[in-house]
Amino acid sequence: MESALELDVLRVADVPPGNLQELLARFDLNLHISAPGAAIEGSYWGEPEAGLVGHTVHVRPDTPIHSLLHEACHSICMSAERRESLHRDAGGDDLEESAVCFLQIVLADSLAGVGSSRLMQDMDAWGYSFRLGNTASWFAGDAADAQAWLVAAGLLAPDGKPRWVLRQS
Repeated sequence: MESALELDVLRVADVPPGNLQELLARFDLNLHISAPGAAIEGSYWGEPEAGLVGHTVHVRPDTPIHSLLHEACHSICMSAERRESLHRDAGGDDLEESAVCFLQIVLADSLAGVGSSRLMQDMDAWGYSFRLGNTASWFAGDAADAQAWLVAAGLLAPDGKPRWVLRQS
């Protein structure tokens, strides 16, 4: 796989910071943008991938948008208890991980210039793997369990629209 810096994916610098902050604020999450080349606090995969500490998503201008959304969705999908002690490793089971991936695709449509189609392309470029071979096929034909989990957790309405809340329990 190419290094993250060599991939042609949308990055934090490609989206107005206010748009990213507004999206996260709807979930009572914070965005911390570090200087280019700085270490990213709480990054599970290492720079330039996003980091997660409590209610804050840490990024740099070269952090991929899919990474920012993925880590934000981990925080959204976990229980309040896990969120309070969160530093770097979001944990969770396989179904929660699928729900995180599903939700990041839904939220991509809330960012001008991103959208779900582009985000799914970027996820494929990074190396997300799904049983049906690519992100779009998984989202359209194999993600009903992830969507049901999000609805049951109160994070998505039955029509698939975000409820703009953090999971509590």
